[in-house]
Amino acid sequence: MKKSKFIHLVDTTLRDGSHAVSHQFTAEQIAAIAGGLDAAGVEYIEVTHGDGLAGSSYNYGWALLTDEEMLKAAAGAIKKSNLTVLLLPGIGTQEDLEMAAHCGAKAVRVATHVTEADIGEQHIGMAKKLGMQAFGFLMMCHMAPPEKVVEQAKLFESYGADFIYVADSAGAMLPEDVKARVGAVVEAVKVPVGFHAHNNLTMATANALAAVEAGATFLDGACRGLGAGAGNAQTEALVGVLEKLGYQTGVDFYKIMDVAEDIVEPIMHRPQVVRNAPLMLGYAGVYSSFLLHTYRAAEKFNLDPRDILVELGRRRMVGGQEDMIVDVAYQLAQKRGGA
Repeated sequence: MKKSKFIHLVDTTLRDGSHAVSHQFTAEQIAAIAGGLDAAGVEYIEVTHGDGLAGSSYNYGWALLTDEEMLKAAAGAIKKSNLTVLLLPGIGTQEDLEMAAHCGAKAVRVATHVTEADIGEQHIGMAKKLGMQAFGFLMMCHMAPPEKVVEQAKLFESYGADFIYVADSAGAMLPEDVKARVGAVVEAVKVPVGFHAHNNLTMATANALAAVEAGATFLDGACRGLGAGAGNAQTEALVGVLEKLGYQTGVDFYKIMDVAEDIVEPIMHRPQVVRNAPLMLGYAGVYSSFLLHTYRAAEKFNLDPRDILVELGRRRMVGGQEDMIVDVAYQLAQKRGGA
């Protein structure tokens, strides 16, 4: 397999990073980050609530701004990059996607659980009708063997997806896991393949490189690693590491470092480090955006958040079941005589 020497980068600071700031980005912060990423040469800039279009809700967390306000703030600062949105079928609707396109979004990532690509068919079709690039985005890929990931990737390809993503949403994979899944998808489809890493086991950059070695030509990152759980692969670190390995990204290394240090870091609520609970997300294979919900449930029921995460992993809970975290915590507290 001939490997591409150009790696396309999707920066998720303003989408996955939304989880880490409780979805409270202001319009001014969005414009500053989007403008900085654009000036640095980032090809795709993803902007929505952490759970995608229409994610602002009681279940997923209320955002400070509407989707339209966020997109308009970013679009006004972007000159060259592709404004990108995330859509989870069942949360985002056709109307949401049409609004995003009207606001200037050029690409949409249609995200489903790794076994449920079929629910994204109409959304891929809608995106194509709107003239948008469409990504098929398979979440929680550690929960399925390579052959199942391939099956679902081929479904997305058959619906017209321009790109297929393998996502380690729980930060649970090791490099060999990434190579097995990404490599199998690369061999099975004719469209470019990407990889989305979380750093819950401190493997994000290593896993991103494993994906490239397996043939991926798209990678996700976030400045300072800002994202759910222990965060994502750091965009600025990815650019530097890829350059050292001889890959091109089109991103100015100094400029992206400056965006991370001068614009993103000052507005972070806390350093994006691998603390005990995020580490347990990766260990137990739990969806990274469950972290803050778990912290709140643990405080409410006087539990160790690690115990909640282990139980969520045992039950194989997936994205969209955030409301069940409190129920799980309540049940654990009852068993221990704490409720």
